[in-house]
Amino acid sequence: MTLRARLERALNARWYSERPPSAWLRPLARLYGRVADQRARRHRANAEALPVPVIVVGNLTSGGAGKTPVTIALVEAAQAMGLGVGVVSRGYGAAVSTPLPVDGATSADTVGDEPLLIARRTGVPVCVARERSRAVAWLTAHHALDLVIADDGLQHYRMPRSAEICVVDGRRGLGNGWRLPAGPLREPEARLAHCDLVVVNGPGAAGEALARTWNGLHFDLSLERAVRLTDGQSIALEDFRGQRVRATAGIGHPARFFEALRAVGLEVEDHPLGDHEVVPEAILALAEHGPLLMTEKDAVKLAPPLRTQCFAVPVTLRWRDAGASRIDALIRRVAGRAAVPS
Repeated sequence: MTLRARLERALNARWYSERPPSAWLRPLARLYGRVADQRARRHRANAEALPVPVIVVGNLTSGGAGKTPVTIALVEAAQAMGLGVGVVSRGYGAAVSTPLPVDGATSADTVGDEPLLIARRTGVPVCVARERSRAVAWLTAHHALDLVIADDGLQHYRMPRSAEICVVDGRRGLGNGWRLPAGPLREPEARLAHCDLVVVNGPGAAGEALARTWNGLHFDLSLERAVRLTDGQSIALEDFRGQRVRATAGIGHPARFFEALRAVGLEVEDHPLGDHEVVPEAILALAEHGPLLMTEKDAVKLAPPLRTQCFAVPVTLRWRDAGASRIDALIRRVAGRAAVPS
């Protein structure tokens, strides 16, 4: 495990435990909340309407909850309706001051791993910029769009939006309920009252409670196949049973990926990374001794030459119950409506 992954795991263990936060962190959390709330009010007041509706997919917590798979699912639902759709993102780690379009050949170092993954998975126009409104303007100037999806950006109030979707990890929920740095929250739970949908990723008592309180819906992410990076050959994950495989994940909650692989019946030697961390050479070298499985988010950051035993494992999102129809209804409702300040 890398140093960054150890630090993130220790922090998350504290945030998502039942132990109260350290007394010296609580005043910092209250200060963070006051500053963040004042900043949000100021940016809301100065936000200007956009010519195309925007649906923001985000979360309240620091770290991953499943936003990118939800963004991809919304894009696919909009495409199925015949809508022209694009995606904007900040692009984690991207040094982008002006809008920059993303295509399948773009470097993840330039635009960030998640925008590149979305562009490759969906084929829709994707643009990254620090100011997401400028990215929306660039997309609408270069493409005929009915709708824009913002991957992350729930707290980016400079960008108006027509609807908001908050993604919550079913198992971890909102952690200890404290704001940063005493807990994982960027905004308090009451913020969910202003979201159009609260969507819960996977099972868990914390997520079930939030879904009941906020009329949420549920989805599950499953792993079914692996794609060899050198030639794109798709292999059923069950074919790896009976052999020891290595797995790595640079996502917000790596344990979820490893547990999903074990649920398929694989014997996994796991190598967690920090969120957005590039797979180190020492871990890539493990592919010389057998299959190395990783998330798509990890794979898009790798540059040739690639080892023949490296595989990306895409996730399949499935809405539970009436989830798909509620998503479709939201898209239909906002399509054709201009994005307005929240």
